[in-house]
Amino acid sequence: MNILSAIIVFENLHEVKRLFHWGPIIALTVISVCSSMAILDSILWYWPLDTTGGSINFIMLINWTVLILYNYFNAMFVGPGYIPLEWKPVKESYAQKVQCVMKMDHHCPWINNCCGHSNHAYFTSFLLLSPLGCIHAALIFIMTMYTQLYDRISFGWSTVKIDMSAARHIHHPIMPFSIAAFAATLFALGLALGTTIAVGMLFFIQMKVILRNKTSIEAWIEEKAKDRIQYYQTGEDFIFPYDLGTRWKNFKQVFTWSGAPLGDGIEWPVHEKCNQYTLTIEQLKQKHDKRQRSVEYRVVEDYNGACCPLGKGLNTFFRTPCTEEPRIKLSKGETIFATRGTKWWMYGDKVLNEEQAKAGVRIRGWFPRRCVEKCHYDSANNSTSEEKKEQ
Repeated sequence: MNILSAIIVFENLHEVKRLFHWGPIIALTVISVCSSMAILDSILWYWPLDTTGGSINFIMLINWTVLILYNYFNAMFVGPGYIPLEWKPVKESYAQKVQCVMKMDHHCPWINNCCGHSNHAYFTSFLLLSPLGCIHAALIFIMTMYTQLYDRISFGWSTVKIDMSAARHIHHPIMPFSIAAFAATLFALGLALGTTIAVGMLFFIQMKVILRNKTSIEAWIEEKAKDRIQYYQTGEDFIFPYDLGTRWKNFKQVFTWSGAPLGDGIEWPVHEKCNQYTLTIEQLKQKHDKRQRSVEYRVVEDYNGACCPLGKGLNTFFRTPCTEEPRIKLSKGETIFATRGTKWWMYGDKVLNEEQAKAGVRIRGWFPRRCVEKCHYDSANNSTSEEKKEQ
């Protein structure tokens, strides 16, 4: 049962649809190309299986591929973990402070899922193993091209002599190293080097998150907390609740010998001056502050919710926000409270009717700045605007 529990389990068949997204498609394509080309180059042209070194090299390449895919699919399908539907906090007043995703760090498009409590170790292991496997593959690609082209191309290195005899006389290639093979190997080398750099940087970012026991979202909340305290001069002393004092203790919150993270994802060890909801309370304060400082706009142009609308100008088309946050449809005459934006786009909440508000409906997202204009109101109708913000 322990072995079976380590195998990826699909809670529902609809989870398979996570694969049909540009992130997993690109990620799995890169893994497939680098792994298959490294194995082919080794067997056909560089290091045959009838040698001890070749067999060890082949086993290592297979090992990298299996470990990378194992951690990748676990990160994707295990997911971050969610609060059980039947679970309720000890005090009913805490219900509004509960968030659904356990220890959410960020939403990763490459696994088409969130990274959080349950899959953080798998995700970070994937980020570590991918560059290591790509470095191994890149060495194979470089040595394959060099040994196969050594006698064909004059590099003009009259003063530089590299003894490649050991690599060159290992075996006669099973098939000629053609132009197509060279092009495929060179392309795979580019993918391997690019992946090593990009994913390696992501690994160091995640290790920083783990060693501080502070997710990317929590770091952002902490930064905004300091800004809020300074702006309003409240005199509060904000203490981050989850730092256990040492990097090793923080590390063990995610990585354990059993493979399962510590805790149930609901209750956490916190600083003595904090409680389980310290960070969420701060987040609610920030959301309230953001609503109060939001600006009311009136829609003056219809917008169909397209990611890159052709009819809203070239700058709007080419400078669409690079995010998976939704775009919202607009109809002339509607009201929106904008909370942030760029020169050409804005993000905000649409003011809904009373029935939608009571049902808990919320429509928010990006829209072109040219589709709205700022509302000008005096103190007489300022209270009406404040009521809309609260809704």
